[in-house]
Amino acid sequence: MQIEVISSVNEAQADRFVHRTVIVIDVLRATSTIVAALAAGAAGVMPVETVLEARSLQCSDHVLAGERFCRKIPGFELGNSPEEFTAEAVGGKRIVLTTTNGTRALHKAMRADCVLAGCLNNASACAGTAADLRRDVVLLCAGSHNEFALEDGLCAGLIISELKQLGSVQSIEMNDLGAAMLGLYRSSDGKLRDMLLGGTTGRRLVKNGHTRDVDHCCQINSSVIVPRLQGDVLA
Repeated sequence: MQIEVISSVNEAQADRFVHRTVIVIDVLRATSTIVAALAAGAAGVMPVETVLEARSLQCSDHVLAGERFCRKIPGFELGNSPEEFTAEAVGGKRIVLTTTNGTRALHKAMRADCVLAGCLNNASACAGTAADLRRDVVLLCAGSHNEFALEDGLCAGLIISELKQLGSVQSIEMNDLGAAMLGLYRSSDGKLRDMLLGGTTGRRLVKNGHTRDVDHCCQINSSVIVPRLQGDVLA
């Protein structure tokens, strides 16, 4: 299996995804939130790139959710905090989600054979699903404000580590960034939460009162849900 890690959405080129499985990673917070929404019983999550597009899809069966610069979008029902996505708020409903980087990355990946949403919460399950699909893998780190985000790189390293432990994956070759992220994750033992809190996105979230989101998002393998893009909806 070939694994390529891409550092941010700005580095993503659609032709690199053809005939591959792409795992989009936005630990803080889009892909973690998508996992939480489906765990709470949402009927699906529709990622859209712009606020205007999200508003155009507003209807009684849809819940508008999203953020810009870590703040909930005015007029939307939910922001981008995983803990907002309770069964009472989203059960049986379709979520229309737009975020600064994560939903852009999901759209960039749409030429892939399969698109998954990965995070620290579902890393093991995500690795297992990717292995079962028997394609080369691209780990697309969404990043933050068009730059690499530490937490996404750590997650990429974790997913590679999980893939290497699977007996169904005979051999793995990875690009240099993948090897670096695997090393970064292996060096994070016991320090993961502190590393997330100390990163640029983590500091921004803490400043805006979202420390609990970081605590939620740094839980390794707390979920077996693997959101998979089906048409334009993750389910």
